[in-house]
Amino acid sequence: MWKKKLEIYDKLVGMCPRFERKGKTMPYTSANGYMFSLLNKDGEIGIRFSKEVQQKYIQELQTTMYKSYGAVMKGYILIPDKMLEDLDTLSIYLNESYNYVMSLDPK
Repeated sequence: MWKKKLEIYDKLVGMCPRFERKGKTMPYTSANGYMFSLLNKDGEIGIRFSKEVQQKYIQELQTTMYKSYGAVMKGYILIPDKMLEDLDTLSIYLNESYNYVMSLDPK
């Protein structure tokens, strides 16, 4: 199951040429000193957004805050499995997340 999700995550990140996947055991993306997406040990993908956008997508996608290793990841939403079939739309979300972290002061 996790390996299949990793393949999907890698394909998704591969559709976004402005950044690349990092991490061997915990795959993630980061830019400007901020992580903005990750794949946890449960095979769940989380993407980071501003507070306003986060609330919008939680409602639109009927999802929740993202948890990794039992902790709620502030600013991240859980990407529902049904979205994994629409990588074109998901790549738009991931690029939107990248734009968001690039708008923050560098760490």
